[in-house]
Amino acid sequence: MQAIKVGVREFREQIARFLEADTPVAVTRRGETLGVYVPTSRKQIAPAHLSELKAAADRLAEALADVNEDEIAADFKQMRRRGKNAVR
Repeated sequence: MQAIKVGVREFREQIARFLEADTPVAVTRRGETLGVYVPTSRKQIAPAHLSELKAAADRLAEALADVNEDEIAADFKQMRRRGKNAVR
């Protein structure tokens, strides 16, 4: 199941619609994906869908295998400092 890409503002403005939908939503800012909202089914999940979800979780785990939380935090702090200095 392919995710719909929407900007943060659109996601915020139309959140009720996305919460009711069955399609995952990739939330982006300036073209970069910030996160993915994956709605849960209100009905029993079919085994085929469950296997797709497990496969997606495996792909996500593989993509995040090389991610170092300390490096991400350091990069975030550095970007925040640059952002604050740019405003002044």
